[in-house]
Amino acid sequence: MDVFDAYEDDLEVIEIVEMGIPRQMYTRADHFYGLPELQFFQRFRLTKPTVLHLLTLIEERLEFPTDRNQAVSPINQLLTTLRFFASGGHLSTVADYMGMHISTVSRIIRRVSDAIARLYHHFIKMPQTLMEQRLIQNGFFDIARFPRVIGAIDCTHIKIESPGGENAEVFRNRKDYFSINVQAMCNANMEFTNVVARWPGSTHDMTIFNNSILRANFENGDYPNCIILGDGGYGVRHYFFTPLLNPHTQEEQLYNEAHIRTRNVIERTFGVCKRRFPVLAYGCRLKKETVLSIIIACAVLHNIARQMGEDEPPLPADINQHELQRLIEDGQIPEVNVIDNQRRGSEIRRNFITNFFGNL
Repeated sequence: MDVFDAYEDDLEVIEIVEMGIPRQMYTRADHFYGLPELQFFQRFRLTKPTVLHLLTLIEERLEFPTDRNQAVSPINQLLTTLRFFASGGHLSTVADYMGMHISTVSRIIRRVSDAIARLYHHFIKMPQTLMEQRLIQNGFFDIARFPRVIGAIDCTHIKIESPGGENAEVFRNRKDYFSINVQAMCNANMEFTNVVARWPGSTHDMTIFNNSILRANFENGDYPNCIILGDGGYGVRHYFFTPLLNPHTQEEQLYNEAHIRTRNVIERTFGVCKRRFPVLAYGCRLKKETVLSIIIACAVLHNIARQMGEDEPPLPADINQHELQRLIEDGQIPEVNVIDNQRRGSEIRRNFITNFFGNL
């Protein structure tokens, strides 16, 4: 080695000792103005007008007090989070695309997801007035002539890493992977009206419903003359109807056909939401608390997209359509049928079938 090269190396070491390791500076592209509309829609899953509308709702929570240390602007924080929702859940890929360090991306995702999730009560809500209830019932009736339906309910599983600790195994579901079992109800326009995202993957769907505010509201009579439709994993109540296991008469067969076609809207809603935000299908490798915020945030964004009249965006180039569809279906884990011990609910369902489907 040349003596001068050795001398220069010593100077670099002395400089690092005295001044510290030099900061790595990243070049951040302007994706909002730099990308054409279609490419932007494909990579961030929302159109530019919707992103600007969303930004006005959460900007105050994302602003930094100063611009020191290359503070990330609110729009870039939002785009970073949307890019993560559109990906297979790899922070490094998002960091490279957005021109940030992976630790910065992780903090941004947690911060923005929490800000969006706080919009829950503005965009995910049950109908409050009689007119709103009637509109939803009419929407469901137009699907398969099933009357009085105010919502279709089901659960879907979102993959997570093992949370660790003594209770980690309660998050392992019947398909042998760790997950959050998310309960959701939607209207006929495929908008979420209720989302519960906090239960471990091993929890039965009926357990989630029995411990929900939704059940309490129906038990208290807040939604009179209204019906929820669910699959055979739920128990029958006077306001909650499930399909018949063994239909015999024509009216029972008509009931089952109408029930299945009407309830199918919640399964389609899950599919649309997971295709718009593939991270829900691929799963999240972040802390459990962050994952819960991400689930709610994606549900809020789904409703915003529906209300803004947005089409389903094309998949990003790095997402395989067939693999994504397989993962979406993998999240739907049918529950074993609940033994119907609620006689009153069964009698009401039987009378309902006779009155509404016996004369068709």
